[in-house]
Amino acid sequence: MHGKLPQNHYAFIDSQNVYRGIESLGWKIDWVRFRRYLAEKYGVDIAYLFIGYVAKHNDLYDLFQKAGFVVKFKPTIPDGDGNIKGNVDADLVLQAMLDYDKYDQAVIITSDGDFYSLVRHLYDNHKLRAVLSPYKKTCSSLLKQTAKEKIIYMDNLTRKIGDGSKTKNTAQGQNP
Repeated sequence: MHGKLPQNHYAFIDSQNVYRGIESLGWKIDWVRFRRYLAEKYGVDIAYLFIGYVAKHNDLYDLFQKAGFVVKFKPTIPDGDGNIKGNVDADLVLQAMLDYDKYDQAVIITSDGDFYSLVRHLYDNHKLRAVLSPYKKTCSSLLKQTAKEKIIYMDNLTRKIGDGSKTKNTAQGQNP
């Protein structure tokens, strides 16, 4: 039997960027539904979720793992204003390159232009399945230019991956 071998796709998710982007649209993401969506729509076998570690959110981290995400923690530190910072950009890029030979194509989930070089490399080498950006208005123009026809905006996915609740467009609720 001569058929095409099944594709092996990985997702690399900038969780804070996704959370903030979806929140700015006035709804919340259902992470369990989102993981299922990635598997069904993009054939994602392994979905890395990069997040700054804050001990009080352990229940949320458990939910991510039960949903099927591989959670990659970054130590966090307070910034000058006391806000928690856990920049995951370098960790996400490093993981994407460490696993480069393990996947056929990658799905990058962010609106952050800092991922421009990674997206360009994946695109140029036919390893980019898609870039999912939470919100067109806040998506980096560099990312839009680099991902070209492979950029997808998540703002119209509320029925597929939303949790049914509305936000007040503020930083309330469970914050990854």
